[in-house]
Amino acid sequence: MLSLNYSTFQYETGTDEAGRGCLAGPVTAAAVILPDNFELKLLNDSKQLSEKVREELRPLIQEKAICYHVTHIDPDIIDEINILNASIRAMQECILNLTPVPQYIIVDGNRFKPVNDIPHSCIIKGDSKYLSIAAASVLAKTYRDEYMCRLHEEYPMYNWKSNKGYPTTEHRAAIRKYGLTKYHRLSFRQLPDQLEFEFDQANR
Repeated sequence: MLSLNYSTFQYETGTDEAGRGCLAGPVTAAAVILPDNFELKLLNDSKQLSEKVREELRPLIQEKAICYHVTHIDPDIIDEINILNASIRAMQECILNLTPVPQYIIVDGNRFKPVNDIPHSCIIKGDSKYLSIAAASVLAKTYRDEYMCRLHEEYPMYNWKSNKGYPTTEHRAAIRKYGLTKYHRLSFRQLPDQLEFEFDQANR
């Protein structure tokens, strides 16, 4: 059973990201502050939930939360500052947009950079231990999936509505055939045998 609070502060926020391992699209983060009486059956790490359950939980999380925020960091920024820093920036931007201002931050994973003077803790597998991180993981995942479905309409040949930009066999086959788009992360190894990949600028 997931715990509600890690600290004793009233306004504790949980934050998590989605899309870190993708070849295309943004990395997306969410931060959530939950009330003391928060309960939501089925809420867990988004990776443990079906797409249908995640979509059902999203409006309930948004309705019950004290506040939440979601941020996308685009591929050009990922390429510029690397995926770890982009993931951290996305979480930081979410936290800076919360009202009330969080008094404590719990982060899924083992890396983070301070936001102002707010104390924080990094928690390995925090999305399966604390409700606010689990809620953030669901919001980040569903908002990013929605975003990738919109990009699919522009570039349907990559089938992003299905693979969401992850390095599936299908996605990499499409990259071989059609090249890269402006939504691909150029700093990532797009193909397994990639040494120097000739980027197809026609799609950019």
